[in-house]
Amino acid sequence: MNAEITALCIELAERLLARGWMLATAESCTGGLIAAACTELSGSSTWFERGFVTYSNEAKMEALGVDPALLQAHGAVSEVTARAMAFGALRHSQAQVSVAVTGVAGPTGGSVEKPVGTVWFGFSVEGRLHSERMRFDGDRQAVREASVKHALVRLLELLPVT
Repeated sequence: MNAEITALCIELAERLLARGWMLATAESCTGGLIAAACTELSGSSTWFERGFVTYSNEAKMEALGVDPALLQAHGAVSEVTARAMAFGALRHSQAQVSVAVTGVAGPTGGSVEKPVGTVWFGFSVEGRLHSERMRFDGDRQAVREASVKHALVRLLELLPVT
């Protein structure tokens, strides 16, 4: 793990610990990389509750309770799916904070509406759902790494210092 990601995880840990909160992740295109980055830190079990890797639509439905009709209507790479994943991660864990990531890391799978590099994020912090779409350049690894960094940075923005 690179030093920048490690520093972000350390800061996130401090903010969660200050509140006595735990984090759950729901990841599709990142395949568990956010959870892996968090759990690289010794003692992460005091603030990292669990990670869901829900790559397939079936996994999103079974593990997170994402409504099949929602996936049918909007697709896996969409705002509503990211929000449903973030909500489902909280509902199926003991965490108070969640982050969800779903996107097209490439090099295949892109479309005109959802080109390679399109990633939707869902965050649940203090009972509020937040979502946003980002577009990252580069190959599959670059898109996934940028997604991990963005998820951690945005979590820190949503969890101000107490």
